Amino acid sequence: MPTTDTTTVTLRIPTPLRSATDGQATVEVEAETVDAALRTLVDQYPDLADNLYDEDDELRQFVNIYVGDDDVRFGEGVDTPLEPGDEVSIVPSIAGG
Repeated sequence: MPTTDTTTVTLRIPTPLRSATDGQATVEVEAETVDAALRTLVDQYPDLADNLYDEDDELRQFVNIYVGDDDVRFGEGVDTPLEPGDEVSIVPSIAGG
């Protein structure tokens, strides 16, 4: 009997975006990469799309993504592979003066 390994990861949703996830602070998805995890999240919660992606369907510049404590910008970016149980944090940049 064939077995399928699924990579279930937890996405941590920042407070400003929780209204789009019915108030959930975390969402579990099955995904092999950061990009697949974020796309699955947007498929489940379409109101997040404009907050995460620009008009060219690229991750917005001010959205920082971490796998554990590692900022994906300093590694493989959204192509960062995920392991079962990983926590992916969405951290919007905050500007101020």
